[in-house]
Amino acid sequence: MDDAIREIGPDRTLLLVDDDEPFLRRLERAMAKRGFEVEAVLSVTEGIARATARPPAYAVVDLRLEDGNGLDVVERLREKRPDARVVVLTGYGAIATAVAAVKIGATDYLSKPADANDIVQALLVGDGGLPPPPENPMSADRVRWEHIQRVYELCERNVSETARRLNMHRRTLQRILAKRSPR
Repeated sequence: MDDAIREIGPDRTLLLVDDDEPFLRRLERAMAKRGFEVEAVLSVTEGIARATARPPAYAVVDLRLEDGNGLDVVERLREKRPDARVVVLTGYGAIATAVAAVKIGATDYLSKPADANDIVQALLVGDGGLPPPPENPMSADRVRWEHIQRVYELCERNVSETARRLNMHRRTLQRILAKRSPR
């Protein structure tokens, strides 16, 4: 491993909080294979309860969950265990949310889809170190598509409002939305 990457350490407890159950179960298996003692939950409520009862050494928390904001889990975990290393995941990457996550104590912030190797590197990066760049970063087309999808969701799937906010023609937006996501 790189010098900037640490070993897991004696406390291998890891809390995963994500409401996408198939993704959560895959990540749970992948992290267990990498040596973590994983506890996976599907909601902010469960995440706060676990962070309060048994604060883990590591956590991976989705930003947007059905019952609230994942940053609430990060805050509770920081109160109970200031040395915990926390990675915030989101499908709605934005600079403002990244700054908010880091300010309340997240170690790193990753956009979905992030694979288990990227997450482990973010969790184990040494203090002051930077993890290596991702092996398979998103293409520029994919980043653009993700941004359009995020704005579309924020506009409650209103095509006209999304087109206005993105300063693009409505028909162009409809064509983009009708296509599959680029790789």
